[in-house]
Amino acid sequence: MVRLPLTPAEVERGQRLGALLRRARGGRSMLLTALDAGVSPETLRKIESGRVATPAFPTIAAIADVLGLSLDEVWSEINSSGAAGRLAPSERRLAS
Repeated sequence: MVRLPLTPAEVERGQRLGALLRRARGGRSMLLTALDAGVSPETLRKIESGRVATPAFPTIAAIADVLGLSLDEVWSEINSSGAAGRLAPSERRLAS
């Protein structure tokens, strides 16, 4: 399977997601957070650093649950800064 390159908007959303998760995790260990969410510490590290800009929904849902974040909060944060206006047409349909 060939993976298409990420758009600048996807990269930016991935960076905002990573920042949100780092803030929500606070002083909590990355290892314990990852294990509680059922993901590898490497996966969490890559998401937090923005290296995985489009993680799978179940992964984000599990991490958000462990950190006490609602999916509404996550969605709102990653689509802030006017990013919704830069979504591709197919992504705008999903966002509405």
